[in-house]
Amino acid sequence: MSDTTATTAVRTAAVARTGEAGEGRARVLTGRTGAGTAPEERGRTTIADSVVEKIAGMAAREVPGIHSLGAGMVRTLGAVRDRVPGGRANVSRGVKVEVGERQAAVDIDVVVEYGVPIAEVAADVRSSVIAAVERMTGLEVVEVNIAVDDVHLPDEQDDLPEPESRVK
Repeated sequence: MSDTTATTAVRTAAVARTGEAGEGRARVLTGRTGAGTAPEERGRTTIADSVVEKIAGMAAREVPGIHSLGAGMVRTLGAVRDRVPGGRANVSRGVKVEVGERQAAVDIDVVVEYGVPIAEVAADVRSSVIAAVERMTGLEVVEVNIAVDDVHLPDEQDDLPEPESRVK
């Protein structure tokens, strides 16, 4: 193998890590460079942890049988924050990720609907999250840990009642 081929192989496999530890850190994926490479392989792509959290949160919420994400107090505070005028729903609530150079691990806290088979719902969440994260980021998902924190009963209200309309 020539020096040029070896250098190109090293650049192709290179994945540089940037950012400090903590919330919002990002990873930089580096591709090959030079005139002989395809345009999509030139340059870097940075994927923040919060992006992976949002993707995993959206994928988990789409699974039938999932009532909401997040543990007790987190759900309550999030529900209050969601109802503040101008506020947006936090799709990554209840989701934590650890992103490495080429892999990601996901932890999700869920509340399931009463009557659904929990093991089946958990398997569906895993499949959905793995497919979405791998398809959208190119990272390999090594594990998806699911903690079932509660069961939503049919006669239970959500965390906060719907606000009354001011107009009739």
